[in-house]
Amino acid sequence: MHEFMTVIKALADENRVRVVLALRERELCVCQIIDLLGLAPSTVSKHMSILKQARLVDSRKDGRWVYYSLAAKDAPVEAREVVAWVCKCLANDHKVQVDTARLIEIMKFVPTEKCTR
Repeated sequence: MHEFMTVIKALADENRVRVVLALRERELCVCQIIDLLGLAPSTVSKHMSILKQARLVDSRKDGRWVYYSLAAKDAPVEAREVVAWVCKCLANDHKVQVDTARLIEIMKFVPTEKCTR
Protein backbone atom coordinates (compact mmCIF):
# COMPACT_ATOMS: atom_id res chain seq x y z
CA MET A 1 0.00 0.00 0.00
CA HIS A 2 2.81 2.45 0.89
CA GLU A 3 4.53 2.11 -2.51
CA PHE A 4 1.20 2.55 -4.30
CA MET A 5 0.42 5.73 -2.37
CA THR A 6 3.92 7.10 -3.04
CA VAL A 7 3.44 6.66 -6.79
CA ILE A 8 -0.06 8.15 -6.74
CA LYS A 9 1.12 11.16 -4.74
CA ALA A 10 4.07 11.64 -7.12
CA LEU A 11 1.68 11.80 -10.06
CA ALA A 12 -0.78 14.10 -8.29
CA ASP A 13 1.09 17.17 -9.52
CA GLU A 14 0.77 18.45 -13.09
CA ASN A 15 4.43 19.44 -13.34
CA ARG A 16 5.61 15.99 -12.28
CA VAL A 17 3.31 14.39 -14.86
CA ARG A 18 4.75 16.76 -17.47
CA VAL A 19 8.26 15.61 -16.54
CA VAL A 20 7.31 11.94 -16.81
CA LEU A 21 5.85 12.59 -20.26
CA ALA A 22 8.92 14.58 -21.34
CA LEU A 23 11.16 11.67 -20.32
CA ARG A 24 9.16 9.04 -22.20
CA GLU A 25 11.47 9.08 -25.22
CA ARG A 26 14.72 10.52 -23.93
CA GLU A 27 17.01 11.35 -21.07
CA LEU A 28 17.03 15.02 -20.08
CA CYS A 29 19.47 17.20 -18.18
CA VAL A 30 17.94 18.93 -15.18
CA CYS A 31 18.51 22.28 -16.90
CA GLN A 32 16.37 21.11 -19.83
CA ILE A 33 13.60 20.16 -17.40
CA ILE A 34 13.89 23.57 -15.72
CA ASP A 35 13.63 25.22 -19.13
CA LEU A 36 10.61 23.13 -20.11
CA LEU A 37 8.68 23.73 -16.91
CA GLY A 38 9.74 27.34 -16.43
CA LEU A 39 10.19 26.78 -12.70
CA ALA A 40 12.95 27.65 -10.26
CA PRO A 41 15.78 25.10 -10.01
CA SER A 42 14.94 24.39 -6.36
CA THR A 43 11.31 23.65 -7.27
CA VAL A 44 12.34 21.31 -10.09
CA SER A 45 14.80 19.63 -7.75
CA LYS A 46 12.00 18.93 -5.26
CA HIS A 47 9.75 17.55 -8.02
CA MET A 48 12.53 15.28 -9.25
CA SER A 49 13.21 14.06 -5.73
CA ILE A 50 9.56 13.07 -5.33
CA LEU A 51 9.56 11.24 -8.68
CA LYS A 52 12.78 9.47 -7.78
CA GLN A 53 11.45 8.46 -4.36
CA ALA A 54 8.43 6.94 -6.11
CA ARG A 55 10.88 5.03 -8.33
CA LEU A 56 9.39 6.57 -11.48
CA VAL A 57 12.68 8.15 -12.62
CA ASP A 58 16.38 7.38 -12.41
CA SER A 59 19.21 9.89 -12.35
CA ARG A 60 22.87 9.90 -13.22
CA LYS A 61 25.52 12.52 -12.66
CA ASP A 62 27.99 13.48 -15.36
CA GLY A 63 30.39 16.10 -14.05
CA ARG A 64 28.32 19.09 -12.95
CA TRP A 65 25.19 17.90 -14.73
CA VAL A 66 22.44 15.60 -13.55
CA TYR A 67 20.47 13.65 -16.14
CA TYR A 68 17.08 12.04 -15.59
CA SER A 69 15.35 9.21 -17.39
CA LEU A 70 12.30 7.07 -16.79
CA ALA A 71 12.93 4.24 -14.38
CA ALA A 72 14.88 1.39 -15.89
CA LYS A 73 13.63 -2.11 -16.45
CA ASP A 74 14.61 -3.02 -12.87
CA ALA A 75 11.97 -0.59 -11.57
CA PRO A 76 8.84 -2.16 -10.14
CA VAL A 77 6.51 -3.39 -12.87
CA GLU A 78 3.72 -1.32 -11.31
CA ALA A 79 5.75 1.88 -11.78
CA ARG A 80 6.38 1.05 -15.44
CA GLU A 81 2.70 0.24 -15.94
CA VAL A 82 1.60 3.53 -14.36
CA VAL A 83 3.97 5.48 -16.61
CA ALA A 84 2.65 3.65 -19.68
CA TRP A 85 -0.92 4.41 -18.58
CA VAL A 86 -0.17 8.12 -18.04
CA CYS A 87 1.49 8.34 -21.47
CA LYS A 88 -1.47 6.63 -23.13
CA CYS A 89 -4.10 8.74 -21.36
CA LEU A 90 -2.44 12.06 -22.11
CA ALA A 91 -1.03 11.35 -25.58
CA ASN A 92 -3.44 13.81 -27.24
CA ASP A 93 -3.56 16.42 -24.50
CA HIS A 94 -2.98 19.98 -25.75
CA LYS A 95 -0.51 20.89 -22.98
CA VAL A 96 1.49 17.73 -23.70
CA GLN A 97 1.64 18.66 -27.38
CA VAL A 98 2.83 22.17 -26.47
CA ASP A 99 5.49 20.65 -24.18
CA THR A 100 6.58 18.29 -26.96
CA ALA A 101 7.04 21.20 -29.38
CA ARG A 102 8.90 23.18 -26.72
CA LEU A 103 11.13 20.20 -25.99
CA ILE A 104 12.09 19.97 -29.67
CA GLU A 105 13.40 23.53 -29.40
CA ILE A 106 15.16 22.82 -26.10
CA MET A 107 16.83 19.72 -27.55
CA LYS A 108 18.52 21.80 -30.27
CA PHE A 109 21.03 22.92 -27.64
CA VAL A 110 23.64 20.65 -26.07
CA PRO A 111 23.01 20.78 -22.30
CA THR A 112 26.65 21.28 -21.39
CA GLU A 113 26.79 24.35 -23.66
CA LYS A 114 23.52 25.87 -22.46
CA CYS A 115 23.43 24.98 -18.77
CA THR A 116 25.18 27.07 -16.20
CA ARG A 117 23.47 25.48 -13.20
